[in-house]
Amino acid sequence: MIDFRYHLVSIVAVFLALAIGIVLGSTELQGHTIDALNAASNQLRGELNAAQAQRDAYSNQANSSETFLQTSEPRLLGGLLTGDKLVIVTEPGAQSSVVQGVTKAATIAGATVTGQVALQPKFYDVSGATQSSLSSINNSIASPDGILLDSPANPQTGYQQQAAQLIAAAIMDKSDTQPGLLPTPTAQALLSSYAQAGYLTVSGTVTDRATLAVIVTPQSAPSDGANDPANQVLLAIAQEFATATAVTVVAGNTTGSAQAGSAMSVLRSSSVSSSVSSVDNADTTLGQITVVQAIAAQLAGAKPNSYGISGASAVSPSSVPSPTPSVTVSPTVSSSPHPKTTRKGTSPVKKK
Repeated sequence: MIDFRYHLVSIVAVFLALAIGIVLGSTELQGHTIDALNAASNQLRGELNAAQAQRDAYSNQANSSETFLQTSEPRLLGGLLTGDKLVIVTEPGAQSSVVQGVTKAATIAGATVTGQVALQPKFYDVSGATQSSLSSINNSIASPDGILLDSPANPQTGYQQQAAQLIAAAIMDKSDTQPGLLPTPTAQALLSSYAQAGYLTVSGTVTDRATLAVIVTPQSAPSDGANDPANQVLLAIAQEFATATAVTVVAGNTTGSAQAGSAMSVLRSSSVSSSVSSVDNADTTLGQITVVQAIAAQLAGAKPNSYGISGASAVSPSSVPSPTPSVTVSPTVSSSPHPKTTRKGTSPVKKK
């Protein structure tokens, strides 16, 4: 029979074993084990300090580059878009710093930003109720004004595509000599119809008819990845604006564009990429400069391209019209005159 004395002896034995373990651990095992642990700790501390120093160096380098670009922005962009009008179209979740940065860069380049059309989450809803509502608004606008609505490229987003066609018709001109279809009062009524139904909001004077458009994508990738309706609606919007404008550029941010299934990655893998340029780092000064340079390059005859750092073809356009075109006279006569490209595809100026 197990009595109290047995329990007492067991408890004493446990504590005695623990005491012996502590003594052995602090004496016999202390030397080599503690030395090894201290050495490993010191090595890890050194590696951490080195990584922190490298991080700080990269951060300082990035800050210096950003400061340099901000200082150089007027020299890089001044005069590239003089006299042009540009409108900004934002998707739900678009980063405000991208909108502000692109607006600043375009203004430095000499363009007038007519305003912003902010598409709302409801515009991206593909449920039956929303589709029916969009169809009703689209037809009520298109029929009286004799506008033939485009055939949907994707049945799932067909009504969004036709709405984008009409919105573009209200705020865009193909060129200064090729005005849009809708007079200003009709354009304002059209935008009001979509706004009252909760599909968009408008700021500025977007019916002043810009010829250039920048579409700003969300800050993060949609939850359902590449096949999310939001991505498919973006393709429809980009295609319609590319058709209605002189140049359309799609701008994203560094973090969102790098994510799998992001709007930028879906756009670049689609056929729409041949109609619009894209910039995936427009949350940086470099990307904002690139947005304007991409527009200027296309106005001068270059083809749409993808720019940035996340699966882009180039960091920025390789050939951009000079912000301050000038003629340099060579002191000697050359048998091979070198043409100088001027803005917007005008005739080259040759050195003499």
